[in-house]
Amino acid sequence: MSKFQHFRNALLGILMVFLSLLLPAVPEDSYYLIALIISLMLMVHGFRMLWFYLRMARYMVGGKSILIQSIFVLDFGLLTVSMVSMNSITILLYLLGVFAFSGVIEILRAFEAKRVGAALWKFKFISGCISVLCAVVMLVVVIFIGSNDILVYGYSISLAYAGAVRIITAFRKTAIVYIQ
Repeated sequence: MSKFQHFRNALLGILMVFLSLLLPAVPEDSYYLIALIISLMLMVHGFRMLWFYLRMARYMVGGKSILIQSIFVLDFGLLTVSMVSMNSITILLYLLGVFAFSGVIEILRAFEAKRVGAALWKFKFISGCISVLCAVVMLVVVIFIGSNDILVYGYSISLAYAGAVRIITAFRKTAIVYIQ
């Protein structure tokens, strides 16, 4: 990563931690803000993937898969925007599903990294397991206690965790491969 990318990731991590501290202040109105944050993140990621396809991936082998992925990510972002007008239970179940799905994807990436021989596969695996476990625990707590505010607190904790992980990875030294 370049110095600008390190700075950008650290700044994004700090912003995520700051936002995680603001969300529990008003848990009743935070559902809509959380849905807007996730939809904005999905749409930005989808547009970045689409831009990558238009600039480079269309000339690559398997570049159409990046186009299809970008379309799916943009569709999920638009679906999340449309869910803002729904009731809070639907939004929260959708957010838990997105959170658990991202954890499963992180676990699968860890297995792929282990197969390739990467050194940091354990960190990815533990991070994915924590995400899935948090989503399951939040769902069980909401079912037994019945308070939806717990999901806002859980999402705030997960957002703070993701921000801290982003800050840690921003300051981690990147490995450089030298070919002799």
